Amino acid sequence: MKSNLITKITLCGLLLNGFYASAQKNNLQVDAAKTVTKIQPTMYGVFFEDINFAADGGLYAEMIKNRSFEFLFPMMGWNEPNSDRHKLNQQSGIANVVQYSKQGTNHNYCRVTLNDASGYQLVNEGFRGMGIKKDLKYNLTLKASKISGNISKIMFQFIDKEGKALGETSVVPTSNDWTDYAAQLTSTATEAKAKLKITFEGNGVIDLDNISLFPEDTWAGRKNGLRKDLVQLLYDLKPGFLRFPGGCIVEGRTLAERYQWKKSIGKVEDRETAVNRWNMEFAHRPAPDYFQSFGLGFFEYFQLSEDIGASPLPILSCGMACQFNTGQLVPMDQIDPYVQDALDLIEFANGDQTTAWGKVRADMGHPKPFNLKFIGVGNEQWGPDYIERFKVFQKAIKSKYPNITIVSGTGPFPDGDFFDYGMAALKKLNAEIVDEHYYKDPAWFRKNVTRYDNYDRKGPKIFAGEYAAQSVAIASPDNKNNWECAFSEAAFMTGMERNAEVVHLTSYAPLLAHVEGWQWTPDMIWFNNLQSYGTPNYYVQKLFSNNKGTDLIAITKDGKAVTGQNDLFASAVKDVNSKEVILKIVNTAATAQNVSIDVKGAKLDTKGTAIILKGDGINDENSFDTPTKISPKESEFKLNGNKIQYDFPAYSVTVLKIKMK
Repeated sequence: MKSNLITKITLCGLLLNGFYASAQKNNLQVDAAKTVTKIQPTMYGVFFEDINFAADGGLYAEMIKNRSFEFLFPMMGWNEPNSDRHKLNQQSGIANVVQYSKQGTNHNYCRVTLNDASGYQLVNEGFRGMGIKKDLKYNLTLKASKISGNISKIMFQFIDKEGKALGETSVVPTSNDWTDYAAQLTSTATEAKAKLKITFEGNGVIDLDNISLFPEDTWAGRKNGLRKDLVQLLYDLKPGFLRFPGGCIVEGRTLAERYQWKKSIGKVEDRETAVNRWNMEFAHRPAPDYFQSFGLGFFEYFQLSEDIGASPLPILSCGMACQFNTGQLVPMDQIDPYVQDALDLIEFANGDQTTAWGKVRADMGHPKPFNLKFIGVGNEQWGPDYIERFKVFQKAIKSKYPNITIVSGTGPFPDGDFFDYGMAALKKLNAEIVDEHYYKDPAWFRKNVTRYDNYDRKGPKIFAGEYAAQSVAIASPDNKNNWECAFSEAAFMTGMERNAEVVHLTSYAPLLAHVEGWQWTPDMIWFNNLQSYGTPNYYVQKLFSNNKGTDLIAITKDGKAVTGQNDLFASAVKDVNSKEVILKIVNTAATAQNVSIDVKGAKLDTKGTAIILKGDGINDENSFDTPTKISPKESEFKLNGNKIQYDFPAYSVTVLKIKMK
């Protein structure tokens, strides 16, 4: 008995010694009195690109694929189960696409010949199916023109894979002229893989176009709007900016395929469908049915920015196609239309209703300006050709709109010839904000946490515009959104936050991915037709963005920044609005670490809130089955005066918040 007691006392002593040794090893000091620099409101934002079916089939809530028969193969997405193209189809009918014009934006419509309507069906498959929810309403619209015969009704049904009806409605076509029709379906069941079946009463010939279907329950209740759950995830990030319409999609594989913002505004039905540059980019993930309807266009991007409280950051073509593809250049003596597009966009966003483009915005339903402050010239172009073109944009924009901040770029890599050349050239041009991209392995993010420590404080500010830890390799289909990637990004983010004097904007990329329609991994938010979830990387971004504070303050160990000593990484801010000191501590060690933190220069409350993000192992992931497996958990901790003694779990990201008296 005595022997057991001695053993227990000895063990307790060893544990206590270990505890205090750990605390002594990890003594941190915080100076809450002195502001190092202000944290920009744009510090943490979101980068949107139409990759992985992020727009059509994702954020843009349209459920019909190829609604106006404008895909390269005009019947793609549509199926006629009882028809045969090589027969007369006397017991059913047949649909043919009529190309009525090569001019304008809408070139085709669908002509349905009904020989026996009782045997004919026209079915749309949706985007890998249609997600419908029991008792919810769905708004259907279409254009139709009766050509001949006695067609008296068009019926619409949700069907499941067995063909069972899950809700139905109908319209009565009344005119030989093109006429708009609308109806509403109510789903009788929840189904992730529904389709829309169209049938008819009466025989004859009828023309159809712009067949569209949206959930009634969209973000902000906006008719034909955005998918509610996905926007909610963005809203919850409290992003400082929204970059759009993307990265490589801005450039296009060729100049002809570049994103042209003027084609993405105005009436939705008048916007010209275009191929998505990601449809055949990767041999391992072909998506030949990936097109852009531009229903989610520049007006909607500006509107979304406003909705989620983010500053809009549009990126425009600089006259260079993607250098990973053709690298086509517009000649310098033909670049004026590209520059004019940038000037017109600023007028569209900020001009009053007496201006040409301001009036277009107002006529679309937004009389007030969008308060655009930033514009990006080119995505991740590099080399002398980019600098030559950037100079022209810079001169033109600054001459007319001196208060607009221009974002430039150094190319797709964080170092090397292109990067060094671009940064040196842009510094000479007094560039305001330079966009840097890095897709690297998790260890790179931990090793490069001091990247910005020695950047010139008087040089260009930095936009970390695209970054994500790659668990396998860049563009590998096997990359995972695992916990090691996420906490390694968090470590790197403490370094960006510590250098907020230089780093003004940051965003993870890509943002969204359809689980059956993706081309690139990893991605911040995954979704299917009914559900969505944030990855561990999402929750890291949310922790930092929701707790960005207003003022950077110093947190040090032995007078030095906490940049990986004993596998600890840290940054600290205070929020003058909420009167809080906020500490971000990342423990990348395989064991818990006790840390002693001494906060000077502020009177603190006797207790604080800890928000902890951790996984059971470095390969942990969230999923549709366990969407919040790795997500923030809150608890309370006590202070001893101005001292905090805290155990940081293994592989964890922790935010400590303490009210100032």
